Amino acid sequence: MKRFAVQDHELVPEHILLTPEEAQQVLMQYGVEARHLPKIHVTDPVAREIGARVGDIIKIKRKSPTAKESIFYRLVID
Repeated sequence: MKRFAVQDHELVPEHILLTPEEAQQVLMQYGVEARHLPKIHVTDPVAREIGARVGDIIKIKRKSPTAKESIFYRLVID
């Protein structure tokens, strides 16, 4: 039986797990601490699918009718 990939669904935006270096760069760029980012639970289906762990930062790329693409960041929590 073929397993369904959550990210393959057209309504699920692209989720990218950042490396520690990329995460640090994002935090410095926006002048925030990781705890100030919006949260996503480690049990979220997409977070589990991409292998996210507590403390990781996920970059979410959403399609936007006005800006073509919007970028959001989420901190993985338990």
